[in-house]
Formats: sequence, C-alpha cells, structure tokens
Amino acid sequence: MEQIKELCNSLHLGDWVTKPVPVSGGLLHTMYAVETTKGKYAVKALNPSIMMRPDALDNYIRSERVARTVSNNVAALPAKTFGGKAIQNAGDQWFLVFDWVEGRRLPADELHADHCRRMGTVLADIHHTDFQEMGIEVDVTEVRPSIEWRTYLRKSQDVNEEWVRVFHENIDKLYEWDARSCDAEKRLGADRVMSHRDLDPKNVLWVEGNPVLIDWESAGFIHPAHDLVETALYWSGYDEARFKAFISGYAGKGMVLEADWEAVLANGFSGKLDWLEYNLKRSLWMECSDREEQELGTEQVIETIRELSEYGERVPQIVKWLQERN
Repeated sequence: MEQIKELCNSLHLGDWVTKPVPVSGGLLHTMYAVETTKGKYAVKALNPSIMMRPDALDNYIRSERVARTVSNNVAALPAKTFGGKAIQNAGDQWFLVFDWVEGRRLPADELHADHCRRMGTVLADIHHTDFQEMGIEVDVTEVRPSIEWRTYLRKSQDVNEEWVRVFHENIDKLYEWDARSCDAEKRLGADRVMSHRDLDPKNVLWVEGNPVLIDWESAGFIHPAHDLVETALYWSGYDEARFKAFISGYAGKGMVLEADWEAVLANGFSGKLDWLEYNLKRSLWMECSDREEQELGTEQVIETIRELSEYGERVPQIVKWLQERN
C-alpha cells in the first residue's frame, strides 16, 4: 500500500478517497482499484518474481506498445503513459496504471455463439493490424527445448506437495505431449502475426455490450492458425456450435482458413506445458514471492494437468470440426 501511495504521489494521480481495494481475476499479478481526488484507476502490481527475469522489463514495454498500436484498430485498453513511459515503479515494485473502465467479464455460463462470433471478428482485426511502424522484427523461430519433467518430480518428493501423485501418474503423457508439440512447431514453420496471445474471457471487459481487450502482457508473435484455434477454444469451452461461430466470425473478415490442423492442435500443448512448468516452479518455491503465490501455483499444477488431459482427448474432435469447413 505504501508503494501505491508513493506511485500516486509521484505521478500526481491525486489523494486517495478510499484505501485501494484488491481486484480479483489475475493469476500472475495483483490488481487494485484506486480512487483518488482526480479519478479512478486500475493499478496493476507486476509480479516481482517475473520482473526479476532479464528480459521482463523490455517485454512489458513492448507489449504496451503493441496494445497502444492495436487500440487504433480494436477496442483495447493500454496502460496510461507518464513522461512517455507505460511501466512505472515505486521502490522496488513495478506497476501499470489504467483508467478505470466500468465493464464486466462474462462467466462461462453466459457465453453464447454471438459472443464467440464477435470475438472471432476481433481476433481477425488484430491479425489485420499493421505493426510495421513499431519496427519490431519477427522473433527468430526456434523450437523450444523439451522440458525435463522428472527433475520436478524429484524435487517434489522432497517437499511432499499435494500434486505429486497426479503428476507421477501423468508423467509419461507429459513427455509425449511435449514431443508432439515440438514436432508440430517444426511442421508449422515460421509464419507469424502479432497478437494478444491470451485473449480468453477473463481478459475481455464487456462495456455496454461491446468487448474491450485488457491485459496485453503476453502480446507477441504467434502462428496465426495456432492463435485462432487456441482463442476459439478459450471462448467455446469445447462446445461445437460456439467453436464454429468463432471460426465463422474470423473467416467472415476475409481471413484464410488453411493449415495443417493436426500440427496446429499438437502445437496447442506447448503453452499449457509452459504454464505447467511455471506453476511447478511456483509450487516448489523456485520462482515465487510469497505463500499465497505458492498456493496458487499448487492449485494451477493440478488444474493444468487436468486441462492437458482433456485437451489431449478432444484433439481429434477439434481437427474434425476444422476439416469439415473445407
């Protein structure tokens, strides 16, 4: 709280009307609603463990540039800038500051085909955005290294974490999914677009019936078909009608729907496996700042293994849905 107060003073945001209130929703960072004499703001305290990474600050600076550029083409909410900078710091803590937007995230049981179709058009608009003026070169495409899962299994036995049993039961599958995703990356090649890369329902606020895209920290280059399928699954929840509505919305913007769909779906394991590894590190206190984050890591390990298993079972069905369009 003292760092947020220091931040408000240094940026001349005004005096607090009420004490900042934590806002739920994020799995990496902590958001606060801050109301001052000059307005209401959403202040995001960036995860200290992540900000210790050598490339973290540059990545956040770039992602905010992406959000600002794409906001000319879609309804996006970039961070406020002060002195030309979007990333702020107070003491040893880094922050992003946003104007407060009165909107709501839609829970899964309120999502319908119309929402999915609408978001398909939004994703197409992002893929259509011209980012050349930013002067960002496309990342060199390198197949990510395989993850040595047994290393984490050995570490987990020392601390007796609650996910050890389910992790042990699925470790052969983890190696299989890892190998499939690495092979798929090779098959898909170097085609890349700039995108949000985490455009699931929790990162969209609906304001008077219209979507506003938030939380651009993951923005970067991605294979367009991978981005399409992954985002369609975020919004459809494996419901065929909603999935096809999303794809229809995307295609309706003149986007090409041709890809090696089996490779695209196999590549879909990659992000989930990376997320699993990150949460293993949090749960094992390898990359973690406090007990609350450690417990969140533990929860996410169990949840992510469950999601990987369900995804693996659904892949043939999703490939069929995509092939039926041709």
